[in-house]
Amino acid sequence: MSLVGPRPQLPKEAESNDEWARKRLNVLPGISGLWQVSGRAQLSYEEMIELDVFYIEHWSPGLDLKILLKTIPTVFGRQGAY
Repeated sequence: MSLVGPRPQLPKEAESNDEWARKRLNVLPGISGLWQVSGRAQLSYEEMIELDVFYIEHWSPGLDLKILLKTIPTVFGRQGAY
């Protein structure tokens, strides 16, 4: 597990046959990620997958830093929490 990356998959999600959803299996999951700072519970499963794939395809140290900096106010502000 890394600090930033796609959300870890649930076992039922790992059974998915969607090629774009399986791309997430090629990278380490993260404690925080793009979907966490983009709405979390307010996003559909498909939107979450799209954000994870976007992260994988556009990864950079700068993107990781941006996500980490957005994580702090998201967690303490409880944005997108259940």
